[in-house]
Amino acid sequence: MFLPSGADNPFEGSIGSGDEELKGVLMGSFKVKLVAYFLLLSLLPLVAAFWGFSTVAATVAAYQQELAGADRKAEALAGNPVFARALVARNRAALEQLLKGDPNVAVVGASGFRVGSIARGAATRQLSIVGSAGVRGTIISSVPLDAALVHRLETHSGLDPHDHVMLVSHGRVAGGPGDAIGATLGGPAGATRTVRLGHTRYRLVTAGTLAEQPTATLAVASRQAAIDAANHTAVQHLLIGLLASLILVAGVAYVEGRSIVRTIRRLVDAARAIARGDLEQRVPVQGRDELALLGRTFNQMAVQLQTRLDELDAERRRLNEAIARFGDVLAATHDIDQLRRVIVETAIEATGAVGGVLVAEGGELVQSGDPDKGATKIEAPLVAGRINFGSLLVFGDEFEPDDKMTLSSLAAQAVIALDNARLHRIVERQARVDGLTGLANRRQLEDQLATELSRVERFGGTLSVVLADLDDFKRVNDRYGHPAGDVVLREFARTLEEGSRDIDTVGRWGGEEFVLLLPGTNLDGAAQLAERIRRSLEERLIHAGGEEPIPTTASFGVAAFSAPATAEAVLAAADSALYAAKRGGKNRVASPPETLQHA
Repeated sequence: MFLPSGADNPFEGSIGSGDEELKGVLMGSFKVKLVAYFLLLSLLPLVAAFWGFSTVAATVAAYQQELAGADRKAEALAGNPVFARALVARNRAALEQLLKGDPNVAVVGASGFRVGSIARGAATRQLSIVGSAGVRGTIISSVPLDAALVHRLETHSGLDPHDHVMLVSHGRVAGGPGDAIGATLGGPAGATRTVRLGHTRYRLVTAGTLAEQPTATLAVASRQAAIDAANHTAVQHLLIGLLASLILVAGVAYVEGRSIVRTIRRLVDAARAIARGDLEQRVPVQGRDELALLGRTFNQMAVQLQTRLDELDAERRRLNEAIARFGDVLAATHDIDQLRRVIVETAIEATGAVGGVLVAEGGELVQSGDPDKGATKIEAPLVAGRINFGSLLVFGDEFEPDDKMTLSSLAAQAVIALDNARLHRIVERQARVDGLTGLANRRQLEDQLATELSRVERFGGTLSVVLADLDDFKRVNDRYGHPAGDVVLREFARTLEEGSRDIDTVGRWGGEEFVLLLPGTNLDGAAQLAERIRRSLEERLIHAGGEEPIPTTASFGVAAFSAPATAEAVLAAADSALYAAKRGGKNRVASPPETLQHA
């Protein structure tokens, strides 16, 4: 089941699990489950091995109890005050009386006298009696290695009726079944083997040698006939036990494996869903082991990933909006100054900077925000081929790698817009400026004339028009060549610019004809200006590669008006005056017979 979100939702929070989660993992650790499972598998053969050697261990333990009984007898005798007085007094009769009831105990005095006897080959224990004068004597207790001991060991070991304890001394059977007495035994201690003792076959397990009697040892033997008789039943029981063990192991493995595979499958399904873009997918979490911790961590990762993607989407939308506005502004204007300011402001917004600067190639500086507060900066050059528009710099406390990419992208668009504005200026200038002389062309003159006529019509005033034409220009081209004619045209254009005011418009009307628009100037003022220009041109020395100057003069027709009129009428009046100057002998200023100027 999916866990709900909220205050108790384990999916929320950081990936670090904390102390409570670690405690839960330790309590329900998957590692502990695996250890228990493999421990179960390991204990099965160990139990079987222990079952095989438990009979020998029980026999040796019974033998150790016999030795402990001998120690207790010696300690009880040593604690008897009567025995102590008799030992000090070397009273043999008293000592013999005290030892009369236990033939397996003897006393050896400090002076060497001895009371009692020990059976040969018995396992002995010694206890020294110490007084103020030193060792007073030694109590020797023994456990005879005989048939009686064998009988007691069989009784106390809890052996099956068909099992027997054998006492082996110097490699021969000294106690045990009657048909085995005196038989020779070989082989290593602790080994299980089948031997024939007398007329009977035994299954034998031998213990290590006895510490109290290194030449003796104990063995447990079972009649092979009884073992063979029970072998069929034992095999069946063994097979049943083995089958039960396999079923148990298989059941535990299936339960654990099914739990592991199910959890891993859930993780895989959730990972695939997230890979497909389903960030709402979560892993159902059950338990408190490592796999459950992995599931919780996966869910926390998915939540944080969703949060991060939401932040990235918001940042992407903000950036797209800034770039869209940037593109709209770039497309809407060809004013380079305005473009530069928009570029800086958009770069600041797109990168999260505190300020920005655009340094143009000519040294112009456009600044926005507060660049001095930024600890770091990133820079993008504004270069289009061989044309350098400067550099764009933004300042901030810290920038991400994506911010540099964003600034580079904005710089690329800015370069395109700046280059388009540059080209637009060139095209606009070419469309409105005469390429040879650099003056306004006919189109610009017509637009400016219409503007001036509208101004006069609305606000009143006077507008004068001067139409100038070079005299005998065809002869200049024929005699000096067309390059010389171009030089003459440029020099005439320079003369017109030098003789006019800043508010006047000077342009080339076509061929060798030029026009001057003189706002706020009456007919007399226009005639005087034209006369000054005429004389200046006449006095100007124009050279076109040769030593001989080219004589150059021009004729001027002047017209003025202060009442509403059309451009055609004004130009026609100036043209009429120009023809009058030409007919009057050239190199002069003339006005039409009937002027548009009102007194």
